[in-house]
Amino acid sequence: MANIKKGDLVVVITGRKQDKGGDRGKQGKVLEILAEQNRVIVEGVNYATRHNRVGQTQRGTKTGGIETFEAPIHISNVALVDPSTKKATRVGHRVEEQIKDGKKRTVRVRYAKKSGKDL
Repeated sequence: MANIKKGDLVVVITGRKQDKGGDRGKQGKVLEILAEQNRVIVEGVNYATRHNRVGQTQRGTKTGGIETFEAPIHISNVALVDPSTKKATRVGHRVEEQIKDGKKRTVRVRYAKKSGKDL
């Protein structure tokens, strides 16, 4: 079971500090997970620019120019944010029994372990 999923709030735990132009300490929502490459795309983190060649569409509008987009970041460089303390935390799993539609099921539930020190 994955520790980080799409839609989770994560914090960048490695890299240059935020005040020196880096992304460490920034928080954002996970937009996409690239499981094959062990990478995630986080909203507002790791911006990259791409220069596209200027062209024209059939209707005559211009395309191209400079685009900024979120580049993937390695999954080991982000940590889940504990909703109660708003700090980076580790993720644990516990087995619980739930009753749904009159049937008893055992499911694995993610929970935030005790938060660590300040970032």
